[in-house]
Amino acid sequence: MRSKHLIPIAGLAFAAACSDTATSPTSAGRPLFAVSPGTFGNVTTLNAGGTPSGGHIQSGGPVFCVVGSDLSVTCSGSGSYQINGIGNTNGNASLSATYSATVDCTNKGGNLVEVKSQTTSGPTSTGTLRAKNGSITVPQISTGTPTAADFFAQATCPNGNWRKSLAGGSATLESFTYTLTFVGFSTPAITIASS
Repeated sequence: MRSKHLIPIAGLAFAAACSDTATSPTSAGRPLFAVSPGTFGNVTTLNAGGTPSGGHIQSGGPVFCVVGSDLSVTCSGSGSYQINGIGNTNGNASLSATYSATVDCTNKGGNLVEVKSQTTSGPTSTGTLRAKNGSITVPQISTGTPTAADFFAQATCPNGNWRKSLAGGSATLESFTYTLTFVGFSTPAITIASS
């Protein structure tokens, strides 16, 4: 008899846990999706719809992004890369990343309120890469993890007497996107994204 009563209760607990995770942007103070350190992308050819006819990676490829243990993001492989066959078409590389953290607001009585804080880094850009002799050289670009002060600036506590601290002591990298786009093209020649 007991097992008949335990199954519905366990089922309700499971359903409640699943619905809470599905509707809440955080689960136990953590985002549902996070980017871990590692290597992303392995681009050896350019998107034809976003590249002047004849454009190709000449040297320095493949193109990839690395997320470091500190959650910084560095893109364009192990150094700069060169694209040839583009005529006089200029380009631009761009990198943007979204980080989040939970900021705890604590008053003098020890009461705690969690405040979700999100900040977008960048976009970092190379600026205009001018074509010379039918080629451009694309340098590495990177973005660093925002500081605790960056998240504190985004979080609003009930009043100025509350002390802010970073829950868990660190930020989370939610996503990043790296693109190389040629002038006159709406579609990037290279896109590397974490999601």
